[in-house]
Amino acid sequence: METTGCGTAIVTPFRADGSIDEPALRALVNWQIDAGIDFLVACGSTGEAATLDEEEWLFAIQIVVDAAAGRVPVWAGCTHNSTRTLLRQAALLRRVRGLDAVLSANPYYNKPSQEGQFQHFLALAQAVDPLPVVLYNVPGRTAVNLEPETVVRLVDAAPNIEAIKEASGRLPQIAALVHLLPRGFKIFSGDDNLALAAIGVGACGLISVAANEAPAEVGRMVRAALHGDWLQARELDRRYGRLYEANFWESNPGPVKTVLSLMGRTTDVVRLPLVPPSAATRARLERLAGELGLLKFAPAAEGYAGLF
Repeated sequence: METTGCGTAIVTPFRADGSIDEPALRALVNWQIDAGIDFLVACGSTGEAATLDEEEWLFAIQIVVDAAAGRVPVWAGCTHNSTRTLLRQAALLRRVRGLDAVLSANPYYNKPSQEGQFQHFLALAQAVDPLPVVLYNVPGRTAVNLEPETVVRLVDAAPNIEAIKEASGRLPQIAALVHLLPRGFKIFSGDDNLALAAIGVGACGLISVAANEAPAEVGRMVRAALHGDWLQARELDRRYGRLYEANFWESNPGPVKTVLSLMGRTTDVVRLPLVPPSAATRARLERLAGELGLLKFAPAAEGYAGLF
């Protein structure tokens, strides 16, 4: 896998009736690519994959792949707590031509052991081979941690496991992965606020939530750090650090979609059990977005309204 830099865990826009808004999603993909983002991740946690039915999930992935048209790599989120169901869904991804990798998080709710996670991810890797697999360690959402030693076992057992999105929030764990894994293995921070620290210890990039709202700026920050321009990287991190925090004032992607709606790029519709942020949070988000200059193109909302 050659992919490095900043990837956006892109939202899935919904219309007012809750259906997937295909024109809005295509427009978001084009905007992200025009802004210089390095790759896109469709149907991850920020893409509300857990609330999409199987047909919608495949549809959203296909839209992102088609809209990207080979200009940047596209990864598809494919996660389930039942290994049998995961493998069935993984087989469906073979219909999507032009897909570059599969991103899969720890099995949630079941709280499997390290051996259980090993067998789960190995089965996925074998099912999609030769398509690259990106492990996604996010214990805050899944209640289990994928230990570095288990990642080493997986990489030894399945050559198409080529990267990991590490969102444990533990810098020592990222450092351990860097030290234990082959140099060609790619480690991406899954936390915007740890991106620079992760790159400092050897990560090769970031899979970002904030890049939904500020793709050019977050992408520039990551590339500056990767090229050793720490002055620019730190300045951008300092400026947008408030946005990283704000995106989790309430459950992700509620705040992100609110900011995108203020920017005129999509609605703020999320699917239950998620709900839009409260009026108080929305007011805070609008104030912050204005201070960061994210609303300077907000009049585009008038044109966007025609998509409904």
